[in-house]
Amino acid sequence: MELSAKELFEQFRRIANFYFLIIFLVQVIVDTPTSPVTSGLPLFFVITVTAIKQGYEDWLRHKADSEVNQYPVSVLEDGRCVRKESEKIKVGDIVEVVEDETFPCDLILLQSNREDDTCFVTTASLDGESNHKTHYTVPDVEKDLQSLSATIECEQPQPDLYKFVGRMHIYKPEQDPAVRSLGPENLLLKGATLKNTKKIYGVAVYTGMETKMALNYQGKSQKRSAVEKSINAFLLVYLCILISKAVVCTTLKYVWQNQDGQDEPWYNQKTQKEKETFLYLKMFTDFLSFMVLFNFIIPVSMYVTVEMQKFLGSFFITWDRDFFDPEIQEGALVNTSDLNEELGQVEYVFTDKTGTLTQNNMEFIECCIDGFQYKNAADASELDGFCVPDGPVSKLLEKAGQEKEELFLRALCLCHTVQVKEAGPDESDRDQVDGLGEQLHPAEGRDFITSSPDEGRGFIASSPDEVALVKGAMRYGFTFLGLESKTMKIRNRQRDVEEYELLHVLNFDPVRRRMSVIVRAKSGETLLFCKGADSSIFPRVRPEEVERIRMHVDRNATEGYRTLCVAYKRLSVEEFAEADAGLREARLALQDREEKLMAVYNQVETSMSLIGATAVEDRLQEEAAQTMEALQAAGMKVWVLTGDKIETAKSTCYACRLFRRGTELLELTVRTLESDGRSRGEMLHDLLSDYHKRAVQDLPPTKAGVTRSWSTSGTDYGFIVDGATLSLVMNSPDANSSRYRSLFLQICQNCTAVLCCRMAPLQKAQIVKMVKNSKGSPITLSIGDGANDVSMILEAHVGIGVKGKEGRQAVRNSDYAIPKLKHLRKLLLAHGHLYYVRIAHLVQYFFYKNLCFILPQFLYQFFCGCSQQPLYDAAYLTMYNICFTSMPILAYSLLEQHISIEILLDNAALYRDIARNGMLRWRPFLRWTVLGVFQGLLFFFGVKFLFSNPALQDNGQVFGNWSYGTIVFTVLVFTVTLKLALDTRHWTWINHFVIWGSLAFYVFFSFFWGGIIWPFLKQQRLYFVFANMLSSVSAWLVIILLILLSLLPDILLGVLRKPRGLHARQKKPSKSCGVTPQSSARPLLMRTFSAESNTVL
Repeated sequence: MELSAKELFEQFRRIANFYFLIIFLVQVIVDTPTSPVTSGLPLFFVITVTAIKQGYEDWLRHKADSEVNQYPVSVLEDGRCVRKESEKIKVGDIVEVVEDETFPCDLILLQSNREDDTCFVTTASLDGESNHKTHYTVPDVEKDLQSLSATIECEQPQPDLYKFVGRMHIYKPEQDPAVRSLGPENLLLKGATLKNTKKIYGVAVYTGMETKMALNYQGKSQKRSAVEKSINAFLLVYLCILISKAVVCTTLKYVWQNQDGQDEPWYNQKTQKEKETFLYLKMFTDFLSFMVLFNFIIPVSMYVTVEMQKFLGSFFITWDRDFFDPEIQEGALVNTSDLNEELGQVEYVFTDKTGTLTQNNMEFIECCIDGFQYKNAADASELDGFCVPDGPVSKLLEKAGQEKEELFLRALCLCHTVQVKEAGPDESDRDQVDGLGEQLHPAEGRDFITSSPDEGRGFIASSPDEVALVKGAMRYGFTFLGLESKTMKIRNRQRDVEEYELLHVLNFDPVRRRMSVIVRAKSGETLLFCKGADSSIFPRVRPEEVERIRMHVDRNATEGYRTLCVAYKRLSVEEFAEADAGLREARLALQDREEKLMAVYNQVETSMSLIGATAVEDRLQEEAAQTMEALQAAGMKVWVLTGDKIETAKSTCYACRLFRRGTELLELTVRTLESDGRSRGEMLHDLLSDYHKRAVQDLPPTKAGVTRSWSTSGTDYGFIVDGATLSLVMNSPDANSSRYRSLFLQICQNCTAVLCCRMAPLQKAQIVKMVKNSKGSPITLSIGDGANDVSMILEAHVGIGVKGKEGRQAVRNSDYAIPKLKHLRKLLLAHGHLYYVRIAHLVQYFFYKNLCFILPQFLYQFFCGCSQQPLYDAAYLTMYNICFTSMPILAYSLLEQHISIEILLDNAALYRDIARNGMLRWRPFLRWTVLGVFQGLLFFFGVKFLFSNPALQDNGQVFGNWSYGTIVFTVLVFTVTLKLALDTRHWTWINHFVIWGSLAFYVFFSFFWGGIIWPFLKQQRLYFVFANMLSSVSAWLVIILLILLSLLPDILLGVLRKPRGLHARQKKPSKSCGVTPQSSARPLLMRTFSAESNTVL
């Protein structure tokens, strides 16, 4: 009962549903000319269909929830494992999980079957990261868990997947309680999967809706499409028309009744109750009666048709075989069908770089050690400033170079969180260690030893970068053998095994942009190895060491490689003791643990020595350049938002053809702000003013709808900005802040492409929000593949998730998900274009056919004394929108292809023809409205002309008012249905079936409804009316003639207008930018079969 009430509440929150509910109540309460059934039945139909759809979706969610909640798990009770349903787990229960099972709740890891007390998990269902993550057991826990006595203190449940703070007090007989810190490395999250570990035991800390997975469930934000806003605007217009009609008729009724003898004619005497009724109350009830009589001008059934069109239409995306990726065995996914048509209106595309434009498949390319370059022997050996043959380096530098080389390679082998996976006999792949046995050599040509391929090892890491670096170290003779009981083992060039005790791991985070390890060698020496971004490492090393490495880092970044710098520091006994105490204290803190750890990290990672740098290549996605080129040809502005450094991202933009050779780059970065020695504020003002003058003021204006990249005049500009400068622009403390933002936005909007580097996730969302709320409210689309892209995906009008290697969090929060970037081209240029055209035609057609329907009813009032006499029978009023005219437009809105998909993909410029909601502006709306008025007038007065003949039947009988209305209604149904047939370009058997079937059903229903005396009807208005009507030759002639005259404008304009789509089919331009204006799509209004009837998929 409560569920039904909630469903009804949600239904009547929609304005149209609430409006028709009021009309229905008025019909029940007030004596109106039409039956309450005429409004009640369509309203009931709309609510029922919507409720069934939502109920089905709720049932699917309930089914999925039941599968999860009733999943059997093993719980330790009284020393034995008991099988329970997962929903019955309580906080404090010890749960057993075996390999490849998912964790049923959030657990603290107590015991693992691995000797090093670790386990591996994948969190793909939580954050999309498919790489293995290492988690650690709580130290000093009893092996016999049955005898374990402990209490856990932890923070309140919160949704951050990567943060957890707690303490565990372990009680032992006759000993003080031992306190152990708990962090995210000890927490196993619900939804994650156990990998490469046979069995673990954990204690439940968060269950049910308190788990991080449940707290992270976020309902999709309500995004309204431009079509929905247009519908509301058109509804207001038609509502004003409705009220105007009711006011006019009410006024004329009382004007007419004030004439002598008209108020109370002899044949219609007033009752005593009518005489005593207050005049103004009677006028108000008459006004309401006219509102009821004309209310069908508001198309209530349009809402359910639009909803069905969106829901059913979304399946065409998921069924599209071109979106299927054999690598991951998945296709496209639709999370929000409400935005299908918005895919055809995109003006700005915001894309991530890593994993979206690039593959996120890292390959070690080269490294730089102490200023010397190391790379494959197959590559060119012309190095910075000197030529190195394949032989050894200079004898003078050999000893120093040898020490630095080995120190650098040890850093690569030790500074990571990689684990070694022993490949089983059935495992054909070697995880991520492809090319393990390749014979690779450094550029310096030392006699390094490479690993043999028969070792059967694979690497498990949380990031593909780390695997690439460990594999890179193997090229030069240093092999990571694994971590056992806090001991890291590596094999050096002499094939000797070196052991290092792992003391602390200073984890990577996006703020520090670096990670470190503290290890102790067998000799007792304590070392800190650190790797990270150059902007993070360079300020923490000696300045004289930076210049030797910077030139290599900058060159590698320019070539498009991802760079990391490597540094180290020898810790004295006092320094380590201070760092160790600080880290342990911070990790035990329950309050502000992250801030305290960050302070210790920053304190330890200072005064380091720079050893070298690495270069890793992240290749472009398949067809990335062609996709970006097509989007720009379609008139979209592409912005790249990335956390990478400028040189790397700039190189990627050139590779993707976002920047071209002739593009003039405008750079607004920290480097340009500090280049002149003046304050940043002054430089920011001067640069913004200069760039605005060049990119905005000095360029001639372009035509509306033509993007700058398509204009032939002037220079193409590209704009580059970094995160620090963006913060200065967006949060400038002085009074010029709003002006800076305005200048910045105008510059960006006039550039062909914009590159934003070193961006934090929230800054990405800020950029999207700024453009989204700019003048004109352009439609924005964000596409990304990682958790750091979620904020901009949620902020944009349309969010696209890429099913990449960084996990599925972007996919879960997106409106649509695709396997590869290349699929975006078809999603927008074909599916988006067709969805928009279909639904725009649907909306205009609904208003048009309802105007044709109600206008004769309004005109009829002038000939019946404004007596509220209905022109149509109640059955026709009820069935018109539900049965007679609903299915043809639904089929059209699902199947129509006014231009074939191949042509839409080949001619990206066609996308611009429908830009800025082109088919739902006021001009096309007015054209449809004028057409509806013309046909409504023709229907009414054409039939009136017929009725000027007093005898229309052979027996001399005359037709009555119900025959009049039936003839008008017959012409109406046939005209609006055939109008849709004329607009149809892509005919299928479904179109034929619903169009001709609807007309046949109308004829059958009219014979059936008027051929039987129905006992439940008080008045049988249409008894044999339809049959008698068709017995008149004059009626036949008028019906056919009026249908032809009504469709004549469509036929004439379609014949006389040049079929512009024909040019695009006959001649395919070699380049998308060479499309002529003639290849644009013709407006759907007023077209004939001959133009594009053969454009099939």
